[in-house]
Amino acid sequence: MIIQFSVENFMSIKEKVVFSMLASSDKEIPENLILGKKENYLKSAVIYGANASGKSNLIKAMNAVVIMMRNSNNMQPGLKLPIVPFKFDKEYVKKPSSFELIMIINNIKYVYGFVADENRIYEEYLYYYPNGKETELFERTQVNKYHYTSNENVLKDIVSKNMENKFLLATATTWNYEKTKPVYEFITNGIEILFDYNTIKPLSFSLYKNDNNGELKEFSLNILNEAEMNISGYNVTDVEITDEQLSAIPLELRGFFNKKTRSFHITTRHNITTEDGKEEDIDLDFEEESLGTQNMFILNPILLYVLKKGKVLIIDELDRSLHPFLVEYIVKIFNSEKYNKNGAQLIFNTHDTNLLNLSLFRRDQIWFTEKDYKKGATDLYPLDDFPVRKTENVEKGYLNGRYGAIPFIALGEQLWPEE
Repeated sequence: MIIQFSVENFMSIKEKVVFSMLASSDKEIPENLILGKKENYLKSAVIYGANASGKSNLIKAMNAVVIMMRNSNNMQPGLKLPIVPFKFDKEYVKKPSSFELIMIINNIKYVYGFVADENRIYEEYLYYYPNGKETELFERTQVNKYHYTSNENVLKDIVSKNMENKFLLATATTWNYEKTKPVYEFITNGIEILFDYNTIKPLSFSLYKNDNNGELKEFSLNILNEAEMNISGYNVTDVEITDEQLSAIPLELRGFFNKKTRSFHITTRHNITTEDGKEEDIDLDFEEESLGTQNMFILNPILLYVLKKGKVLIIDELDRSLHPFLVEYIVKIFNSEKYNKNGAQLIFNTHDTNLLNLSLFRRDQIWFTEKDYKKGATDLYPLDDFPVRKTENVEKGYLNGRYGAIPFIALGEQLWPEE
């Protein structure tokens, strides 16, 4: 699970910001917590802020870490890393960016971080706490200078295979160094980040198609029925891509497809009552459903997968075309002791202020981004920084600007100047 993520000098984030899933001492809503030996952690967190305030950039920073680690072993000399520095300060454009992730894996705390720009990795470090005491696994203090604990000389052979734009964490794991494997596996496989529901369509439909024991079908239909979408069943078939479908693919992408490529066809079943009082099943093509229904149907397999595996799910704009009550229902699933038994975590941003409710979220689960629009820099802070009463109407306070992180729009002279 994620305990903390920090980033500095990335896109609109200039100074270091720290996002934490470590629970405060607040005793409210204990079911929202993952209990630890000495500390407790949050099952979910939500991020609010005005448009262009940096909500998505925080998620993009997390995504950059995941993508860079997944691709590290395929890096060739001279290839660029996907790091974009803060560009509204001439000094920061020249500086590398910093990232750090603190996590719990198999009940052991790990701290991993690095400093890099698009060309090379300047610093990299990994510490862990097997007995509650910090132990260094490795430190990369300069581009090609490394330090290891005295009993880890095996890394000397591995670093000779590394490059200035490759992460030692990935290289060491590839060369079967067991102590780096948990962190590498967590970053590359334990964190799922979603920016657009359409991008996961093939994966989602494939999971539906291969749902041999019916577990996904039961899970998905339960959610769809809770949302009153009136879907009593569905059918998933896969077929070879047709010539017509192939011709519709842009020419530059057509090389990735061939006649053996499979595409999915989804129909949903609705049980309706006719005018004469009879019940009848009507099938609709998936594209005939509302966008909200489509998005929920696509998301369901990912939700079940993350909950079963105890992974971290991070979503940019969870509420995209989804009713506020449905978004609240998803949050409650993650906060639930019944459904979230494996320590899965949900992190998302939204504009849906209906969720700003202290009966749904604890104060340490609500975060805000605010941008200094004169300097272009993003700040990040939790509701816990404010003296908020347990009975306070947080939604009203937010909309009234008490916590910042909202746009201030002045209508008047700029749009309708006096003649």
